[in-house]
Amino acid sequence: MRDQIDSKLITALQENAQLTSQELAERLGLSASQAARRRQKLEASGVIRGYRAELDAAELGLGVQAFVQVQLLNHDRKITQSFNKLMVSQPEIVSAWAMTGDADLLLRIYSKDLASLNALIHDILLAHGAVSRVHSQIVMNQIKQDAPLPA
Repeated sequence: MRDQIDSKLITALQENAQLTSQELAERLGLSASQAARRRQKLEASGVIRGYRAELDAAELGLGVQAFVQVQLLNHDRKITQSFNKLMVSQPEIVSAWAMTGDADLLLRIYSKDLASLNALIHDILLAHGAVSRVHSQIVMNQIKQDAPLPA
């Protein structure tokens, strides 16, 4: 069971995953060994699934961010699995959600330019037999950056 100290630890690690046990201890009012044990417990339980570097898409040459809604022809298991494999194989698709409503899926895509996005949509997504319709929205400006989860 998580407590307030675990919540503070989670918040601190979401702000900076490179904090040492000593730095965490100072923030939490614990010893370094207690902070390390709590972090290990959260990792072992699956609350903390991993650590990643936060990258600047523009600096990597990824100038276009888009959200693409995909409507499938049907929900046949083989077709859905095939399309899921296709999504996983495309590095430009950084996340995908199964949705309720008009679209079956919502994809978050980063591409170097509009031509690359167009090729992904037309030559890969729409070319897959499972897709009936695609609706894309280009991000003009990201007002709020991806935020830490509330702990």
